[in-house]
Amino acid sequence: MPRVLRILNRLIIGGPALNAVNLTRHMSAEGFDTLLVTGGKDEHEQDAGHLISQLDIEPVVIREMKRDIHPSADRAAYLKMKALIREFRPDIVHTHAAKSGAIGRLAADACKVPVVVHTFHGHVFHSYFNKVKTQAFIRIERYLARRSSGIIAISGLQKEELANVYHICPPEKINIIPLGFDLQKFTDDREAKRKAFREKYRIGEDETAIGIIGRIVPVKNHELFVAAAALVLAAVKEKVRFVIVGDGDMRAPMEAAFSAAGIDYAFHPQNQSRATAVCTSWQTEMDTVMAGLDIIALTSHNEGTPVSLIEALAAGRPVVSTRVGGVADVVTDGQNGFITERGDEHALAEALIRLVRQPEMRRRFGAHGQQHVMEAYSCQRLVKDMTAYYDLLLSRAPKRRYP
Repeated sequence: MPRVLRILNRLIIGGPALNAVNLTRHMSAEGFDTLLVTGGKDEHEQDAGHLISQLDIEPVVIREMKRDIHPSADRAAYLKMKALIREFRPDIVHTHAAKSGAIGRLAADACKVPVVVHTFHGHVFHSYFNKVKTQAFIRIERYLARRSSGIIAISGLQKEELANVYHICPPEKINIIPLGFDLQKFTDDREAKRKAFREKYRIGEDETAIGIIGRIVPVKNHELFVAAAALVLAAVKEKVRFVIVGDGDMRAPMEAAFSAAGIDYAFHPQNQSRATAVCTSWQTEMDTVMAGLDIIALTSHNEGTPVSLIEALAAGRPVVSTRVGGVADVVTDGQNGFITERGDEHALAEALIRLVRQPEMRRRFGAHGQQHVMEAYSCQRLVKDMTAYYDLLLSRAPKRRYP
């Protein structure tokens, strides 16, 4: 049975964690013995420990492996990773996201692991750092790609950027494997879940609830959501509420933006008043969240595969998003949602206004989107694709080279 060491630097709510835990849990049925390794999370990030509890996974935790660069901690994480590789003796080391991709691939190369593969869930080549840091990260990723047996992109656009824009590696070294999720729960008991969510946050059935989901950090651009919310409120007669699901170090600036726009706001964990805009903080039962909302927005500057949009469509909800990353692979403009240009609050607001005013359009978009994502982003499809890719890489690899 081939052994896979799967490395994820932060077990937090989001696409990389969902991807890693689903592969860890379900690929055993395909004949792979997998050990999951994770690192430490930042203070404002929501732990996704409930995922490993639900799937009965016991990861190895290397706490020195965190998101930020820290030379002494990174070296300690690298040394621990090498020791773990020598103990576990994997046939495949598969890393997910940037920091674990660097530490994991360097350790795997030093230990002469037969197959080393890395998944780019997003990338740090724009909208994160200044030009000097960005160029440094590009050079690092080019070096690491040369030490990798294969690279996985989660969308066609991401492959195009990696190969032909940033020149990380040749296109033939990149395989496209979209993310996959357990989406069935988003179709079950939606009315009961909707009632529970809306009662908790005091949202009436005659109100249209527009939500945004994710970390409140600069790259997610919640300021654009606030600007669009103000335009929507000024234009419609219908009753509208705005729901922010998540938290992060930009929550205070977002709250100030709501205040400046004259929109009453409440952070629900501290204030349960019936405000026009409510921040729920982190939530773990996303199927209940999606059932309770009517429209889901995404305003990011940069995105890999937009998990919140996939989950929204699985729940039969229409979406409105900026044109970034893999959004166009998920959203068909004018069929299951609307795609607007990045930073354009007027276009974003106009798309939201159309959906607020047309409940039948919301139902039609939701039904179309649900069919699409249930076929394209299932966990079963993910496992099938990854199994085929692992088998291909193993067939090309030298025999195990451990001393």
